[in-house]
Amino acid sequence: MDLHLYQDGFASIPRWICIYTKMDLHLHHDILTYLGIEIYNSLKGGEVAVLKTNYLVEKRNVLNEIRSNNMTMQELRFFSIYLSKINQRDINTRVVRFPIDDFKAIMELGRIDINYIKNVTNSLLSKVVNVPIEDKNGKIKGYKGFQLFKECEVSQDNNGEWYVEIDAHDLSLPLMFDFKNKYFAYQLWNALRLKSSNQLRMYEILKQYQALGYRVLNVEVLRDLLGVRKDEYPRYNDFKKWVLDACQQSLQKHTDIKFTYEPQERRGKGRKIISLKFTIKMNDNYIDQMTLLEFIEDQKAAGDREYNNDNINSPCSDRINFLVNACNGEFSYNQVVTLHDKMRNYIPYEEFKNQPYCYQYLNSRYNEMMRHAEKGCIRTRFGYVKSLIGQDI
Repeated sequence: MDLHLYQDGFASIPRWICIYTKMDLHLHHDILTYLGIEIYNSLKGGEVAVLKTNYLVEKRNVLNEIRSNNMTMQELRFFSIYLSKINQRDINTRVVRFPIDDFKAIMELGRIDINYIKNVTNSLLSKVVNVPIEDKNGKIKGYKGFQLFKECEVSQDNNGEWYVEIDAHDLSLPLMFDFKNKYFAYQLWNALRLKSSNQLRMYEILKQYQALGYRVLNVEVLRDLLGVRKDEYPRYNDFKKWVLDACQQSLQKHTDIKFTYEPQERRGKGRKIISLKFTIKMNDNYIDQMTLLEFIEDQKAAGDREYNNDNINSPCSDRINFLVNACNGEFSYNQVVTLHDKMRNYIPYEEFKNQPYCYQYLNSRYNEMMRHAEKGCIRTRFGYVKSLIGQDI
């Protein structure tokens, strides 16, 4: 049996992930299954066997405590995947390479051209972190801002295959490499099924404190860490319903931790909630783990379902359900179809094909409606959102 082994090379521990043979791998199915290896058909033809293992994300506490830098869900997930592919003990692994189809699947870009990918990679290159500067007593006396990534290359190899390569910024290297303490780790599969940026951030914020078993957070600090703007869910009950409770349900369903929470501190006559105590426990009742390969294949399949037969004009349920979340689940499926159809008349086609763009577009109109609703000047919430489509806000 003529086998060629390929090591990931980016992982922090040896992970032999690929085995290729010119012989029929199914003849050796029992042996490969025993070794924890799954067989799939490669895009180039032939068969490839992949070890069904999960990448490990190791993240410094200081990087996890940095306030949100307006990263989308796709960008946060990409950053987790990047961290899982580097070897934190080997700075030479700072450049990570993705086949272009895998990159588009990870970023949920659908079928787009190389030129559009410039916008996506430029957005990744623009992400800035502000790291606090502390004195010897731990008192913050300033901050230092810099980009997470410094360079991205999109190019073809000698075989005509397109790839995306991304390199960490020199100033961000201490946040990603050569750390020995004050960090936490999780398996990448925990980040792959979560559906929103605040769900992924909530997972990381609490995972960091899992060993302690609890975490107390000021509500305003928590909102910043989750990336929730000040004008989003200004009322605590809305923040509780649409963010805290939604995160609680999603983490219990899709990750290896679960949590409960309760008010820790109240102030004033109205007993305003100032801080929350989160109790963090291990969760064994989650949906099956998903490997990065499975996630990428699922994303590609979803893209095929959505864009086959011009499904932009006849949207599939996955696209509409995705947009339902942009309105926090307030509007019915059929109502969101109506909003989707109106968006098609106002958004340029290339942008309309991009699901994340449509999500952000509709979500911004929904949030604008929420701001006006707080003032009590809206009759029909759905009608108001619909009227905002096509308008600058």
